[in-house]
Amino acid sequence: MKLAVVIHEARLGAREFKVIRPARPLTRAVLVDRDRYLHASLDHDGARRTAGLWTLAASSPNALVHLPIRANRPPYEEVRPGTRQLDLVLLHHSLQFAPSRWPELRARLGPGRPRTVDLRDGDQATAAWIDHETRRHHENRDRFHQRVHAETLFMTGSARLLRETAGPFYDVARFGPGHVPPRSPHARCCPGLYSPGLLGDGRELHIAYHAQWPPRPGTGT
Repeated sequence: MKLAVVIHEARLGAREFKVIRPARPLTRAVLVDRDRYLHASLDHDGARRTAGLWTLAASSPNALVHLPIRANRPPYEEVRPGTRQLDLVLLHHSLQFAPSRWPELRARLGPGRPRTVDLRDGDQATAAWIDHETRRHHENRDRFHQRVHAETLFMTGSARLLRETAGPFYDVARFGPGHVPPRSPHARCCPGLYSPGLLGDGRELHIAYHAQWPPRPGTGT
């Protein structure tokens, strides 16, 4: 899978940070905070590229991977008053980045440098899937830490954890279109991030494929 991204660099104090974003907007990807849990809605392209960005985050310990999706229009059946839409940032715990500094870093990002990444190891046929049997043991300390700050969900974890949890998004891209007819208003929820062995101090993330979306602005499609 070839993934077009833009790499930004900005300095905060004595440290320089790298931020990776998709080169083409993920217009049909929405992340909603539903209080008790988090819910991601995606079409095929959104699921496939989100999986690729999740995989890229696993191999980019020195970067924050940012999906700027909070302004997107949700699928028709997801339109609900009072819901809060979020951006998403994926990062390694070794980066030790404080989410409270995100607004300042985000404001300093310039146009960035375009790059195409070849994610051969991130193809859904070879991606690592979640090892629930190992993760349910009490001794497991390799878990996500979540925080919502500045209308952004931060998912902080290890390379292995990020690599494994790309799997559900590849599932949505692979199986979603075949289970939901194009004109159907219904979504098929695929396996999300539910296991206590994945989430150290956070909420479940539900993932759903949606076929029906409002037209993209200015395109009518």
